Amino acid sequence: MAAPSRLTHPGRLRQPGAMSDEKVKGPASYFPSIEKKYGRPIAEWKALLRARPPAKHMEYVAWLKAEHGMGHGHANALVAHMLAEDKG
Repeated sequence: MAAPSRLTHPGRLRQPGAMSDEKVKGPASYFPSIEKKYGRPIAEWKALLRARPPAKHMEYVAWLKAEHGMGHGHANALVAHMLAEDKG
């Protein structure tokens, strides 16, 4: 999946070829607020997670919360999206 090209409206990301009124759903809907609140792009968060030893979903979530002060919902969404990418 191509990276979002820009934020067009809170909760809406414009992807190349996507209609501008298309709302992002699922874990990716958290990405704009994760980037804003924690100051790193999503690709960087995923790289940090992938650099860690293999772990279970909730172990990754706990690490993001403990080491980076990330809220549970944001951490859970980020981990879920990364694991789904790695699986497929």
